[in-house]
Amino acid sequence: MQERTYELNDKNERLEQTLLELKLTQAQLIQTEKMSSLGQMVAGVAHEINNPVSFIYGNLNPASDYVKDLLKLIELYQQHYPEPADEIIEEIETIELEFLSEDLQKLLDSMKVGAERIRDIVLSLRNFSRLDEAQMKSVNIDEGIDSTVMLLQPRLRKEGGRLGIEVIKNYSKLPLITCYASQLNQVFMNILTNAIDALLLARDCPESSHKQPTITISTEVTDRNSAIIRMADSGPGMSSEVLHKIFDPFFTTKPVGSGTGLGLSISHSIVVSSHGGKLSCVSAPGEGTEFIIEIPIAPKQVL
Repeated sequence: MQERTYELNDKNERLEQTLLELKLTQAQLIQTEKMSSLGQMVAGVAHEINNPVSFIYGNLNPASDYVKDLLKLIELYQQHYPEPADEIIEEIETIELEFLSEDLQKLLDSMKVGAERIRDIVLSLRNFSRLDEAQMKSVNIDEGIDSTVMLLQPRLRKEGGRLGIEVIKNYSKLPLITCYASQLNQVFMNILTNAIDALLLARDCPESSHKQPTITISTEVTDRNSAIIRMADSGPGMSSEVLHKIFDPFFTTKPVGSGTGLGLSISHSIVVSSHGGKLSCVSAPGEGTEFIIEIPIAPKQVL
């Protein structure tokens, strides 16, 4: 009887494990499909925006030169014909020619800065989606990190009287890494999003509202022919109990509806299973959290 009970318990445990694995696989497939659809949409939007932005940006310099030439011509007219007709004098006063001449160039310079900003965002969108690099390819990891940070800028800015989140980058000179670029960008997004969530939560607490919230991103090359990416935040940290569960499927400390508990689990799978790397976390209450990603520079085998 006891042996029969042991067999039943063993079968139940294996069945529960199988069901958990099936549930996780289903969730990962759904997440992968979502990311694929998001990547296609992002790449499409970036492509559509890129053409008109390139047209505007490419014409700003000639437009600026034309404006300078016209203003110079007006200045020559004023020098050689210092007493124009009353109608011209009246029009000069109406349009405030002196102010217009000074402000027009500033206006064009501002438009150029705005166009450059849009162009950088489009480049970040294209780098993040990496649809042309769905297979393993040699890529610049720093670009992937920078693109992810760029996309998260709206959540990093100051809000009301509250401090913005400062991002500190300590990049080493990494070689090109052979990897699934879009998947690693997903890992960066998951980790940085969690860091921002923790920092915003801490920022709203009165006792820590005066502290500058920071995220520090560091990269380095090891003597094991691998690259390490560290992402550390100055947030509230985690207890050892929570720390031991963060990579478990469906585990989350966020309120119901705010998180699926799959982000870090999928990130762990991407780093370990897809790249043969390591993903670990160091944290303690009041001491912030650091995620450490280690991936081979040129993996021997693609799983």
